[in-house]
Amino acid sequence: MLMAALGGPAHAAQFGKTTERSKQKAAAEAERAGLQQKLSALKKDIGKTESAKDDAADTLAESEQAISDANRSLRDLAQEQGDTNTRLQQLSAEHDRLAATVAQQKQQLAKLLRDQYVAGNEDRIKLLLSGDNPNRINRDLQMMAYVSQAQARLLDSLRANLKAVEVNQAAAQNAKDELQEIAEEELQQKAKLEQEKGRRAELLASLSKKLVAQRKEAGNVERDEKRMAGLVDKLAKLIEEQAIAAAAEKKRQEQLAAARAEAKAKAEAEARAQARAKAAAEAERQRLAKANGAKSGTIKPAPSQPAKSDAIDADEPKVAQQKPEEAPKSAPAPAPRDEKPAAPADIALAPAAPAGAFAAQKGQLRAPVTGKVAAKFGTKRGDGPSWKGVFIRAAEGSDVRAVAAGRVVFAEWLRGFGNLIIVDHGGQYMSIYGNNQALLKRAGDIVKAGDPIASAGNSGGNEESGLYFELRHQGTAFDPAGWIKF
Repeated sequence: MLMAALGGPAHAAQFGKTTERSKQKAAAEAERAGLQQKLSALKKDIGKTESAKDDAADTLAESEQAISDANRSLRDLAQEQGDTNTRLQQLSAEHDRLAATVAQQKQQLAKLLRDQYVAGNEDRIKLLLSGDNPNRINRDLQMMAYVSQAQARLLDSLRANLKAVEVNQAAAQNAKDELQEIAEEELQQKAKLEQEKGRRAELLASLSKKLVAQRKEAGNVERDEKRMAGLVDKLAKLIEEQAIAAAAEKKRQEQLAAARAEAKAKAEAEARAQARAKAAAEAERQRLAKANGAKSGTIKPAPSQPAKSDAIDADEPKVAQQKPEEAPKSAPAPAPRDEKPAAPADIALAPAAPAGAFAAQKGQLRAPVTGKVAAKFGTKRGDGPSWKGVFIRAAEGSDVRAVAAGRVVFAEWLRGFGNLIIVDHGGQYMSIYGNNQALLKRAGDIVKAGDPIASAGNSGGNEESGLYFELRHQGTAFDPAGWIKF
């Protein structure tokens, strides 16, 4: 029986079946789709204001986005794999514990049955008809009852543990299926990554001269800065709209909770009032019964139902004649009106940090990446405008970390900045990270200070690997040197 319970789920698992992980992943992607649609529309709106002039870096966009997606997927899969292995180890330990418990209970049950057999397996009828000493018969009957109860409890516990073994085995099989699924996805993503890296290398070789020429054009730099300013302004408006929507949703939830609590309190108060009315009606019925008994000279016990109405009853109010359970009930409290909740995409970018939290950390923020500052805020960019941020040289693939807690509000490829990620820190403060090889977070994700959010690179046609970094307040770039320890 135990072997069947252990072996069944494993044999029932079919290769390629839908795992819990697949369902959760599909649900998360569906939820992100609405927000992605909003951000794509915002990005497209920015592009409408620009000239139709081609940029050599745009040719790299698809390949660099694919490299970013593959790197993020590989990191996510590695995290999932670690978590799933940990869960599998826990399930294995739990299985061993359950198996030991089941084996022990089987031994106990076997001993009980053996002891009962050795004792002669006398049944209760034989004992009662034996004519033996009544004290001995009573003692033996009690002993048999104890044994029967112990057997019943042991059998119930054994059944429960066997069921737990089945559940454990099913969970372990699901974890193994998920690991297989993760391994297959890793192979696919690695192949995709190598393919896109090769494709990007070919494109860079063919576009190298054009990229160098365009980087030297002052007009290109100015257009890039204008594009960034436009993106930040539109994001700020979207964040403000979503903050208002999130506040309204929070208020709606609070009102709904308050209405439900009020309805519950009212229902409980009505129930208590009905109970008091019932008790009062019962007390009155008892009093009248005693009064009638005293008149006749004999106090009769109160009948279980109200006595037939007499002259005294006729003078009483109608309520006194009703059964307690028939006492008038007040109308039930109206159910709170459940308004339509806000869609996830309409509140996904609402600020996640308090308004003053970022400003309070001035001078204490850590550098977003380990490297050397190659270009400082305010210095001239050749013949073009001055730098609006800093460029930090860093090895390709180096972790880029959030300088403070906040919410990712943009994570896409943008002309002039490559794979770009923007974090909103509340209070209209934003940090901007450009030229990344890969974006490890998605729009809507909440991050803590020091969380890896990207990996450094040279996307967007940049000539050297590193990170372009900006800080902005109310849409205006400011010098991060006074805020961050480079």
